[in-house]
Order: sequence, then structure tokens, then C-alpha cells
Amino acid sequence: MTDETAARAAPPGPAALPAARRSLAPDLARGFMLLVIATVHAHMFRLAMTGEGYALDGPPDVAVTAFMALFAENRGYPMFAALFGYGLAQIHLRRTAEGREWPWVRRLLRRRGRWLVAIGVAHTALLFFGDIISVYGLIALLFAGVLRFTDRRLLTHAFAWMAAGTLVYALVENVAFGAAQSGAQGGEATLLSDMAMRLMTLPFFWPLMIPVSVFPFMVGVWAARRRLLEEPERHRALLRRVALFGIGAAVLGGVPQALVDIEVWSVPPLGAAGIFWVHLLVGYAGGFGYAALIALIALRIGDRRGPVVTALAATGQRSMTCYLLQSVAWAVLIPPYMLGVAGSFTDAQAVGLGAAVWLATVVLADLMRRAGFKQGPAEWFLRRMTYGRPAPAPAEGGRAG
Repeated sequence: MTDETAARAAPPGPAALPAARRSLAPDLARGFMLLVIATVHAHMFRLAMTGEGYALDGPPDVAVTAFMALFAENRGYPMFAALFGYGLAQIHLRRTAEGREWPWVRRLLRRRGRWLVAIGVAHTALLFFGDIISVYGLIALLFAGVLRFTDRRLLTHAFAWMAAGTLVYALVENVAFGAAQSGAQGGEATLLSDMAMRLMTLPFFWPLMIPVSVFPFMVGVWAARRRLLEEPERHRALLRRVALFGIGAAVLGGVPQALVDIEVWSVPPLGAAGIFWVHLLVGYAGGFGYAALIALIALRIGDRRGPVVTALAATGQRSMTCYLLQSVAWAVLIPPYMLGVAGSFTDAQAVGLGAAVWLATVVLADLMRRAGFKQGPAEWFLRRMTYGRPAPAPAEGGRAG
């Protein structure tokens, strides 16, 4: 029997943890950050679909656009990447504690990564050009080995990726986004042309997104080793510092980008790239700060979970399903061959639309919870493909007497 066959033949991991046994902080963080993702995407769709700047049609639009630059844009994906690293490190730690050898765990993680790539490519082809699932899958395939790094080596690599990745991304994004804006109205889009275009962008999208996601991924691995989100009571002082400094740095560092976005400050292309680079860097701090703040809130809540917290946690527990559901909404609402609402909305209305889409996914996630589904369909599929079919329970008559 080969090693791969042995890994597949080994008993699969235990079933998903019941909600009562899950740590609140990671689920609450994912549920909240899906709101950030939804509003950022909705805010950007008018820009992408019309090739024009932000609407800025009055004080509400100006205020919303500035708010998004300070508190939302480039703040959501670093937190999700950190949570992905946190979750992958948890799998490694649990399987190692069970006595599994590293080659077995590495194959498990890479199998999970391959299925994430498959899900992400299908997501891109069918629904959305900005897929992040495949990026995380590629990171699992390429960087599984960092789970065995020492803390010092891990953080050294993390900050090196932060410095190089953000600089390249800022320079390329500035050029690419300008070209996309100028060519946004170059032809009439169709369902098939959009699908082809989305797939054609993947070879360019992955090399940009992987480098800027490795840093928060590795920080998430480091945080998981200390159980920062599972045991926030032990790390209250650190979490307070991260929340205060991270969110504060994100707001202050986001001011130049906000001024550019609301057209108060006009800068040349190279200056715009530099401002965007700073925005990316402080975005990491903001994402980590949000995670720390939510961990402190979860600690304060404890077991006193009301309906709102329960629904948010249910959303975070089904974060991949809810993320995909957002894309279904965008596929119906945004393209000109569907409802085509992107070009007719103001900035404030677009953000409101994003919040409404997120709220609909929260309701659906809570309905799944109430119906007794421990996972969303996307989570169930990924787990089944990673671990295989659960072993059947032993027959009653087969037990030893």
C-alpha cells in the first residue's frame, strides 16, 4: 500500500465540532469580516463596471467613500488570510497531537489545498473575478512546510513577504487598474465573454494575490500556536495592544488614500502607487486589529450569546458558503446582461447594497443552523473531499461483550 493510499485509508478526522464547543472569536471574526468584504466589493463594482471614478454625488457619497478607505478597503482580506493560516495550523496541531507523522499531515493539508483551488477556479469561472479561495488553496500547497518552522524563522519569512509582496502589488495594481478603467467600456459583455475573461485573469491574479496573502497567513500560524483566539483570556493585554495600535494605524495610514479617493488630493501615478502601498501595509494592521478586538468582544460575551451573536457566529462557521452566496448575488445584480444595477447606484447606495447582501447571507446561515445543519454545503463538500466518507459506526452486535 502506498503512503497516499494509506493516508486515504486512515480513519478520517472527527466530525465538525458542535457549535457549543467551537471558539466564538474565529467564527465571530469571519462573520463580521464578510460584511467588510461585501461592502468593499459593492463599492468597487461601479468603478469596475463603468470605468468612471467614484460617484461623489453629495456629502453621503463623500463620507461613505472616505469611510471605506479608512476602515474597510484592504482590511478584510488580510484578516481572512490570517484566519486561514490559523485554521491550517490548528489542523496541523490536532493531527500531530493524535500521533500523525508530518508526511501524513502534509498530504492531508495539500489535499485540502487542491480542493480549495478546484472550488476557487469553479467560483471564478461561474461567478466572480476576485476569488480568494483558490489563492488560499495555492498557499496551502506551496507553504505547508512553514507549519514546521520555528517562530523566528516563520516571522522572518513573513515580514520578507510583506515587504516585497506589497511593493510589487502596489506598483502593478496601479497600472493594471488604470488600464482596466480605460478599457471598461470597450465592448458589450456577455455571460460567456465574462467567463472567459475571468479565467484569463487567473494567471495574473494569483501571482499578485499570493505574495500579499503570505504575510497574514504566516502571522495566523504564529497566532494559532499561542491559541490567541481560542484562549483570549490568557492574552488580554496583547490583544488590547494589537486592537488599539492596529486599528489606529489603519485609520491614520488610510487618510492619504481617503483624500485621493474623494478627489481632495490629486497625485501623479507614482505617488498614487506609493499611497496605495502605505494603504496595503496599514491594512494588515487594521485586519489584525479587528481580529484582536473581536476576540476581546467574544471574551466579554462569554456564554451570553443572544440571537444576533448566534447568527453572526453561524455565518462565520459557514463563511465559505456565505462568501459564495455573495458572489451569486453579484452575478445576478451587477452584470449589464443581468440586472445591471452597478452603474445606476451612488457610492452610498452601493455600500448599502453590499450590507443588504451580507445581511441576507446572515439570515440564511442562521436558518441552516436552526435546521440542524452543522456546516454549509461548501464546508461539507470541502471536508468530505479532504477526509473522505466518514467510517460507518460499528454494529451493536459487533461490540465486545
